[in-house]
This record gives sequence, structure tokens and C-alpha cells, in this order.
Amino acid sequence: MEPASPDAPSPTTSAASTASTAPAAPGEPQEPVRLARGQERSPRDMVMSLAVLLIPIALLLTFYRLVLDGDKPVAVDPAPTIQEAQQAKAFTVLVPQGLGDDWHASSATFRRAENGATLRLGYVDPDKDPIQLVQSSVPSSTLLPLELTQDAKPLGDFRAPSGVWRLYDGRPGERALVLADQTRTVVIVGKTDTDNLEALAGALR
Repeated sequence: MEPASPDAPSPTTSAASTASTAPAAPGEPQEPVRLARGQERSPRDMVMSLAVLLIPIALLLTFYRLVLDGDKPVAVDPAPTIQEAQQAKAFTVLVPQGLGDDWHASSATFRRAENGATLRLGYVDPDKDPIQLVQSSVPSSTLLPLELTQDAKPLGDFRAPSGVWRLYDGRPGERALVLADQTRTVVIVGKTDTDNLEALAGALR
């Protein structure tokens, strides 16, 4: 009988090696794989990953704002709607003239109803606040409570080329200028400074 070779693995060592490399039986918990020290992501790596995502987004936003004028309000051309109201001849239509480039028309509608016709023009003033210009043949007793609420109170007067306007407080934070006669009521209302309301009233011809 020949002596065992010193290079041959012993039965115990071979069994242990087999046990350590064999896959775990189904249902048995497996030990979690752990990254060796130095393989974990460093804060610098995470910052670099975020930079790869954020830089293209910043470039797109810059292009949108500077090249496409993305910060400017959406503008519409109110001329066709104003012309429609003039052709209806339900009332004399006042048209804004001489407003600066920092005023933008944002909406324009003309509607007829049983109790009268109404022209609505929406503007964004130089302070980026919305203002509604309403011209209507609906009786003032019906129109004003709808536009200003029934609790609106007169605060004073403002004289413009179009006539003498009365200043009202409306809903919380709103002010309004009202010009009324027998055939038409004009309302300028918005959450903005009174100066902007007066500027729009003074531009009406």
C-alpha cells in the first residue's frame, strides 16, 4: 500500500470545499453579497452622476427662457373678437390704444345672451398680474354683482378720456373700475395695483 501523496486533498478538506462552493438548497437563506472596501460608491461619484442629469436640464431651461421666450405670457390677437363685437352693434365698443409692450392680451371672447351681449378681453399687466376688461349691454344691476359680488363698495372716482370711472373693491385682493351709461357697462377688474387699472382705463378710446 502506497502512502498518500502530500499534494492530494484530504477527504475532510475536499468536503468542506465542496460545501462552501455548492449552491444553497432551495429555501435556505443566502448570505448577502457585500462589496469589498473601496468598491462602494463615493460621494464624489454620486455628485458626478447627478451632474450628468442636471446639466442637460439646465441647458434646456435656458434655451426655453432666452431663445423661445418661455417666461412671456401667452399672447392672443384680440382684434378679430373686437371686430365681431363692433359688427354686432349691441353697444359702443371701447378699444385699448397706446398700451406699452409690457401689456399682453391673453384672452378674447364675445358672447350674446337673452339679456345682452358681452365682450371680455383678458390682459397681463406690467406687473404680470391678470386684468379683465368687460364690456356688456347686460344691465348693470345684473352684471356688477356677478363681476364684483354684491358686497362691492365704491371707493372713489377716476376721470379718463372715456369718461368718469368709479373705483370699487371686489373680491378679496381685487379692485375694479366701472363706467356705466344707459346702453353699456364697462368693468376693469383684477388683483393688481390701482395704477394699472387706471392705465388701462386711460387707454380706452
